[in-house]
Amino acid sequence: MGKYYTKYGIGTAIVLILYFLLTKLLGLHQYPILSALNAVFFGVGIFYALKAYKTTTNDFKYQDGFQIGLFTGGLATIVFSIFMAVYIFQFDHQFANAVLDSWKLNFNKGSLILIVSLVIMGFSTTFVLTLAFMQLLKDSWNPKH
Repeated sequence: MGKYYTKYGIGTAIVLILYFLLTKLLGLHQYPILSALNAVFFGVGIFYALKAYKTTTNDFKYQDGFQIGLFTGGLATIVFSIFMAVYIFQFDHQFANAVLDSWKLNFNKGSLILIVSLVIMGFSTTFVLTLAFMQLLKDSWNPKH
């Protein structure tokens, strides 16, 4: 099972990083609304991890699929968050302030709140998408007539 979530989790993280770098090249990286497309990338990665596991096993259990979905998205979230932490703290100190200014917060804004938000959004997106995909991919308990 580990090879599925490792392969697709790291692949999803690479796609997320490339998407961020592309928006950086285009000068659009400071618009948080464009991060909504990250959910699509998470969805594709989780779906293909579940689909690959289901096609290679004879006994597809709900809990195994749920575990693969959570670990795939969790690994992608952790790798992408580490990349963003390195980017924010080492390369572009003004990026976090620009994003946080668009949130219109009235307290001292630190870059760490942006990283924490990325982690929370990544894990919540992973959980919701895994629940949704498992409804599509699980075996039916309804008897066949």
